Amino acid sequence: MPLATIKDGEYTATVYKMIKEGRYGDAIHILSKEHQKHTKSRAALSLIGYCYYHMQDFTNAAECYEQLTQLHPEVEDYKLYYAQSLYGACAFPEAMKATFLLDSTTSHTKMIKLQAAIKYGEEDFSGAKILVEQLPQEDPDYDVDLGCLLYKEGEYEEACKKFMSSMNVLGYQPELSIGMTTEGIDVRSVGNTLVLHETALIEAFNLKAAIEYQLKNYAAAQEALTDMPPRSEEELDPVTLHNQALMNMDSKPTEGFEKLAFLLQQNPFPPVTFGNLLLLYCKYEYFDLAADVLAENAHLTYKFLTPYLYEFLDAMITCQTAPEEAFRKFEETAGKLTEQLRKVTKQVQEARHNRDEESLKKYVQDYDEVLERYIPVLMAQAKIYWNRENYSMVEKIFHKSLEFCNEHDTWKLNVAHVLFMQDNKYKEAIGFYEPIVKKHYENILNVSAIVLANLCVSYIMTSQNEEAEELMRKIEKEEEQISYDDPDKKIFHLCIVNLVIGTLYCAKGNYDFGISRVIKSLEPYNKKLGTDTWFYAKRCFLSLLENMAKHMIMLRDSVVQECIQFLEHCELYGKDVLAIIEQPLEENRMHIGKNTVTYESRLIKALFYEVTGWNE
Repeated sequence: MPLATIKDGEYTATVYKMIKEGRYGDAIHILSKEHQKHTKSRAALSLIGYCYYHMQDFTNAAECYEQLTQLHPEVEDYKLYYAQSLYGACAFPEAMKATFLLDSTTSHTKMIKLQAAIKYGEEDFSGAKILVEQLPQEDPDYDVDLGCLLYKEGEYEEACKKFMSSMNVLGYQPELSIGMTTEGIDVRSVGNTLVLHETALIEAFNLKAAIEYQLKNYAAAQEALTDMPPRSEEELDPVTLHNQALMNMDSKPTEGFEKLAFLLQQNPFPPVTFGNLLLLYCKYEYFDLAADVLAENAHLTYKFLTPYLYEFLDAMITCQTAPEEAFRKFEETAGKLTEQLRKVTKQVQEARHNRDEESLKKYVQDYDEVLERYIPVLMAQAKIYWNRENYSMVEKIFHKSLEFCNEHDTWKLNVAHVLFMQDNKYKEAIGFYEPIVKKHYENILNVSAIVLANLCVSYIMTSQNEEAEELMRKIEKEEEQISYDDPDKKIFHLCIVNLVIGTLYCAKGNYDFGISRVIKSLEPYNKKLGTDTWFYAKRCFLSLLENMAKHMIMLRDSVVQECIQFLEHCELYGKDVLAIIEQPLEENRMHIGKNTVTYESRLIKALFYEVTGWNE
């Protein structure tokens, strides 16, 4: 029935129905009127508080429960809900003070859980652990809480075991539709029901997602989020919303930025939101937006950014307008970190000499943490000179960091790239590319296509053609197996290898062979034509046209005909293939009809007719 026609005596049943359906806003609308009529209406105020809590409006929920604790100090539940609401609003000191009002005989376990959560929220992890260890081990929350603490200590594998143990205790309740979304089954939202809150499943799935993300198991991290009970976007808690944004950033960057920006306007929001939004703005080179967010939220800087992160972001933003100044700032940060690395290295050596396994484990972990902060600083410095194509300077920067980074995969990969770009250092580049490829040789498609392509080119340029052919056969064999298992899947590794080799020959002036290789690499077009492969192909064709227009080269008629035929195939199969991937927050979008391979292939074909004098 419409809200306006509800009679006074009918409100309770209607409100309970609304709450059960998750229509908390509608319920508050009715309850507020009831509470205004009867200012001492305990039932109405209690239900309003309940609705606010489940809407995650913890500040208003706390106000309701504070009034109830004053009106009815004998009701223990109101004191508990008041403390829980304060915790939800991140008012940690006030929440801890409120827990002391609880009767420890009747609410002992609930009080301990809440106090542990408060300590965790304040990042007092040792204090939280002392409290968690007071819980009965058979309690469903015990493993979840301990898992969270192990995660914070960097014990990701152990944390994952606790999560799995927690899932076994909690069980998979059918009414919560667990795993349905991952299976591709379209199910309706289960809402933020009391049953869902009591299971702690949302916390458990977010924990598993965070662990898998830290372990770089990104597919498993995304699966953990889709496995959780389905809810509509407006029903999601801030932690889930943040994790969805972060873990789907590569595939849905626009949505990711919108979610993180939205969270930043909420109170409270997950503490890592501020830093992650700024880092992602810098990653996508939205330096102006990063600067604006920093300027508009100066009060959050000291609260949510470590000195290291603030210095790093400041230098990244400076790169846009003053690269030399940015390099100096990075150099200062790098100096502090190298000093820390040397200090920890000495501690590791001493612990190893003393056979102190406990200290050794801690110092090795400390070293890894400092190194993970040092690598981004180093790469940001190198990128300043990479953008200027000053590859010898980039090599010097990497050589300076050899002492600490020579075993780090990111460092080795980028050293390989900079050696490759210098034309006369292919042999040295092979020395860095080969171990990366051999590490994944049995699953070679796990290696980036450009790494495989650069290694093949390096082999060719050092007259190791047999090694290049063997590597390409290995790639082809794995692609054939995947095509057999999943016929509709597009795989671009071998295609990109051939495109890069074709590009090499074009760059050396051998367009006959180079263009022919490019054309063959994209067959069959329905499987090999993609945004990345088109980028390599069109670059070669535009280079060819430029040299033909300058009368620097002449093509045989048969090759021109082959080129035009290739472009017609691209026109046919490229209707739904984007020509370029636009930046996610780009305001001036390309016309949808122009950002296709079909459109660009027509343009290039027209240029061929103009330059060669051919008629259609």
